Amino acid sequence: MKFDKELSWLSFNERVLQEAADQAVPLLERIRFLGIYSSNLDEFFRVRVGGIRRRAMVEAEQDNPKDKWETLHQEISVKVGMLTEQFKKVADDVFQQLAKENIVTIFDDNDNSQFNLHLSQRQLDWLEQYFDNGVIRHITPIIIHSKTQLANCIDDDGIYFLVALHHQGDVHYALVEIPREETKRFIVLPTVNGDKTKYIVMLDDVVQYFIRKLFDGVVPFDKIDAYSMKLTRDAEYSLPDDLDESLLEQMSKGLKQRLKADMVRLVHDRNMPKYMTSYLKKALKIKHEDELAAGVRYRHFKDFVKFPNLGQAQLENPELPALDSARFTAYPSVFDAISHQDILLYYPYHKFRHFTEFVRQASYDPLVRHIKINIYRVAKHSRIIQSLIEAVKNGKKVTVVVELRARFDEQANIEWAKLMKDAGIEIEFGIETLKIHSKLCLVTRLEHDKLVRYAHLGTGNFHEGNARVYTDFALFTKHKEICQEVDNVFSFISHSYKRFRFNHLIVSPLTSRRRLYQLIDNEIQSAQDHKKAEIILKLNNLVDSGLISKLYAASSAGVKINIIVRGMCSLIPGVKDKSDNIKIISIIDRFLEHPRVMLFHNQGEQQLFISSGDWMERNIDHRVEVACPIYDETLKQRIIGILNLHLQDNVKARIINKSQNNRYVRASKQSPLRSQIAIYHYLSQQEQQDEQLNDQQLSKSKQ
Repeated sequence: MKFDKELSWLSFNERVLQEAADQAVPLLERIRFLGIYSSNLDEFFRVRVGGIRRRAMVEAEQDNPKDKWETLHQEISVKVGMLTEQFKKVADDVFQQLAKENIVTIFDDNDNSQFNLHLSQRQLDWLEQYFDNGVIRHITPIIIHSKTQLANCIDDDGIYFLVALHHQGDVHYALVEIPREETKRFIVLPTVNGDKTKYIVMLDDVVQYFIRKLFDGVVPFDKIDAYSMKLTRDAEYSLPDDLDESLLEQMSKGLKQRLKADMVRLVHDRNMPKYMTSYLKKALKIKHEDELAAGVRYRHFKDFVKFPNLGQAQLENPELPALDSARFTAYPSVFDAISHQDILLYYPYHKFRHFTEFVRQASYDPLVRHIKINIYRVAKHSRIIQSLIEAVKNGKKVTVVVELRARFDEQANIEWAKLMKDAGIEIEFGIETLKIHSKLCLVTRLEHDKLVRYAHLGTGNFHEGNARVYTDFALFTKHKEICQEVDNVFSFISHSYKRFRFNHLIVSPLTSRRRLYQLIDNEIQSAQDHKKAEIILKLNNLVDSGLISKLYAASSAGVKINIIVRGMCSLIPGVKDKSDNIKIISIIDRFLEHPRVMLFHNQGEQQLFISSGDWMERNIDHRVEVACPIYDETLKQRIIGILNLHLQDNVKARIINKSQNNRYVRASKQSPLRSQIAIYHYLSQQEQQDEQLNDQQLSKSKQ
């Protein structure tokens, strides 16, 4: 008994759209949620719908009935169609309200087939100069002829105009790509005569308005039709089976496959004439109607995440300045701080600078001998990698495990791997059959003639940008046995044939399933013994069949289970005699909830873990993931306090129920509690207490 995970994912994205529709959310944040929704939907089609299509084809080749996949595909199409209509209504409302703030978006997304920029002649003259001087040089049209393979000319991350050039009764086609990387997508027009109104024009519209300039004197035409379109490809690719090629070479070839991968769908301006859509069907060999979708005029709405603020501060969320960790700042070096006690950070409430400083100090500390880290995603200009390169210059041994198969970051990781290898860093690519998704960093120092290890274990990537918007835990510890087990994980990655004993860490794919089953079974036994039994989980996704079955069994035995899940959730709560002891909420707010936390009552001796992996089959059985116990009692209670604030949220929490209708949690008598804001104030108080404790200890040491 499970929800379908793809439909559950669409329910999650609907929660994102709810944030865009929420009148209480600042206007620019609503626009950015529209961008997030759009970006999510693109990835959904590239990854999940592409996977469904492949499974359907496999079933067909094996002469198995594929009704299941066809039905699912139809249900997805219906849900996406409904959400698309909601999206347009929300977008219309947002931009109308923005105009009331004297920010006018010159967008033409109505149903008129004749497009026009409604601007003054002075504004049009300025835009023409802008186009001539800053845009046209970045555009090279593709003139389509009989031998042109149109599908090979279209990048699935690009926005294009299909251009129809009419001349003396004939129609010739061309393809024009919008140059989003080289120019700004949102063009702010200069104000005139002290006008307080700000005008924003889309680059798409500017290109379309002046599109004749691209073809004048080059291709004869009497009339031009141009309409936007965007192609989405299957994100899956295969690696060549060539033992003589390095993994880097194989990955590069695999990425090139993605550029030519099967089309999942093509979305076009709904005003595109039928003769042009018929041409696309033929040129792209589109066989199924659901592969060709009419949509809003503007493609790649995900760029609206970067929509500029030309108005007042209240159009955005008020700033929440990242906190310093008092446990770090009380000591002259990061190693002194960690030697004194375990340290827990919670991004973005805490400064990510504490981790970059951990790596930076390790890069030149005379006592440091070896730095190990695994890289899944990093920032475009990564200070961490720069510090690792400096460490080599300082004579340190540096080992970096680079996961080349981090989806959509493959090319960036290939380039980083080459750069680090050239700098003298020892690069490893992990295990061929397993993605390395753990978030580990290990520093070894020589202290008093003994090698001592310092470990970082986290729930999120080492990405400075993500750390400003993703919530994630990071533990720094000198715990001897945990640090040894972290080193063992690195050894397993290097030599997967070796086996290690893990008494503290839970490691996928070696021990996770067995240990998680055991932890749930312990709660079941407590319930059967009429003792208190409780589980609290915070996850991104919960879809693993085995773990869901265990949770159903626990609920049936009387274990109280509270789950906070951001994305997919296949478990159905509230079913009589099956899951009536399970409650699930989902929180979508200004930060993206990303940490994985597991809390088991354990007969009063609470066991708490932070983890890099979700409860999905891939994370449990097909990736290297690490869950770490929290032993410091103060830090454990701090995380429990955060979980409890989430569970009390009655502003941004939605109830996950049988109907997946994303109903908000609303308290009748309680005061409003928005957990992300409450957590910020809670952590601020905790840091003040830590600072006071540090002052007291310093005062005692001076006496």
